[in-house]
Amino acid sequence: MNWLLVVAGAAVGAPLRYLMDRAVQARHDSAFPWGTFVVNASACLVLGVLAGAVLGGAAGSRLQLLLGTGLCGALSTYSTFSYETLRLAERGHRFLAAANVVMSVLVGLGAVHLGSQVARQLFA
Repeated sequence: MNWLLVVAGAAVGAPLRYLMDRAVQARHDSAFPWGTFVVNASACLVLGVLAGAVLGGAAGSRLQLLLGTGLCGALSTYSTFSYETLRLAERGHRFLAAANVVMSVLVGLGAVHLGSQVARQLFA
């Protein structure tokens, strides 16, 4: 039964990823992959809130499977991040490629931390 929770979360996460990516990227006339950046940062924030809720006792393993593994797993995309970073470097945008790596890691970690701290305060 657990796999159904993962499938349900992924069924929402994958289209949401596509729609968010396209909506954000359409607003930026830039070589930088803002769509993927925003999608991944959003998934990190959601996962941080979920982690804080779990630690605060407000969420259990089923919600972790639905939102953490399913939704966030399908929403975030390491492969697209890697591909877009490589494309930037190959096209001569080495600074943007490096910025994408550094910003993605820092913002992702910050979003997870922020989300978990907010949830811990809400559910403590």
